[in-house]
Amino acid sequence: MRASSHRCARRYTQKGNHTLHLKKVFLILITIISISNHSYGNEKLMEAKGTFEVKLDPQSDLEAPAGRMIINKSYSGDFVGTGKGQMLSKRTPSGSAVYSAIEEVEGKISDLSGSFTLIHLGSMSSEGQSLEVKIVNGSGTGDFENISGTLDIIQADGNHSYVLNYSL
Repeated sequence: MRASSHRCARRYTQKGNHTLHLKKVFLILITIISISNHSYGNEKLMEAKGTFEVKLDPQSDLEAPAGRMIINKSYSGDFVGTGKGQMLSKRTPSGSAVYSAIEEVEGKISDLSGSFTLIHLGSMSSEGQSLEVKIVNGSGTGDFENISGTLDIIQADGNHSYVLNYSL
């Protein structure tokens, strides 16, 4: 009887230690997420708005199952500059579509100048559509060395506009 209760106590302790370990891991993850999303007061979310012209040049990749295009953009408004990159896209027979792109952007906002990289990810299906464009962390140069943020693209009446939400 005594050996049996000792085994039960040991299993309970091991289970308790396992639960305690999981709680510690969970708290560490929550702390890391909070730190990475925390604004330290130095970072001020800013906004730049304007329009852009885009030229897409289809490329001939006969061996690939997706389309590829070269992107050339000209930005005007609060951000003045250019964007150059490549886009991969695929449309299915059912009408669903997806695209991704990498765009190198160079230009000025007020008296700040430099460059940074955007990553685009978009999808469309009968359930809806989504588009996410983010600044690649660590890609900034010049005055944009520490830039982070997102770019919203608005299409209306055949025109393109943008809202760049960023911090430095």
